Amino acid sequence: MFAVMKTGGKQYKVQSGDVLRVEKLAADAGETVQFNDILMVGGETVTVGAPFVAGAAVQAEVVDQVKGDKVIHFVKRRRKHSSQRTKGHRQQLTLLKITSILAEGADKSGVKAAVGAGSVAVAAAAAPKAAPKKAKAAPAAEAAAEVEGTKPANLLTEARGGKADDLKKISGVGPKLEGLLHENGVFHFDQIAAWTASEISYMDDKLSFKGRIERDNWIEQAKTFAAEQE
Repeated sequence: MFAVMKTGGKQYKVQSGDVLRVEKLAADAGETVQFNDILMVGGETVTVGAPFVAGAAVQAEVVDQVKGDKVIHFVKRRRKHSSQRTKGHRQQLTLLKITSILAEGADKSGVKAAVGAGSVAVAAAAAPKAAPKKAKAAPAAEAAAEVEGTKPANLLTEARGGKADDLKKISGVGPKLEGLLHENGVFHFDQIAAWTASEISYMDDKLSFKGRIERDNWIEQAKTFAAEQE
């Protein structure tokens, strides 16, 4: 029996005993996780989902949290006094071993659903925080707390020419985060590449990913992809 499952914005055809690497999951080595987004289950008969197969799932054991091969990219900005820079990146991944494929009854298996590490960060950022005890704060501290950055001046109501760039090329941006960027008027690499520090702070708040933009070097990545389109 085989199944086609979806995780981290990618699709994988798997069968029991397969070992594969997927986008990082919020799970420790030795844990068993269950993937519920199953597009197809095959064996003696083939069942195709619409879009998912009801009751089907793939269970896997987390072998380890690993990093992918280093990817080197060269950044050269024209008309910027021959500015050039070489950067490297290693994607965080989870190594899995497929243990079983369920054609039905997945909702009663009792195994926790696989959740991407990025989704956990979004949920944690969006969760309501307990109101802190009121304390007398200095006026300067209160003013600093109200600062949320500056709204980027290059936000759009729709993609130029009706076709948005594939923002998922940026490390750390999945389908859900790309949708949030579109909702906030960001459709193209050159928009991200032009953000200032204050505008990054504003977008951090809008995307509920405090520090993610700078941590994953979105600006440099966006500059690289924007330059490739010129």
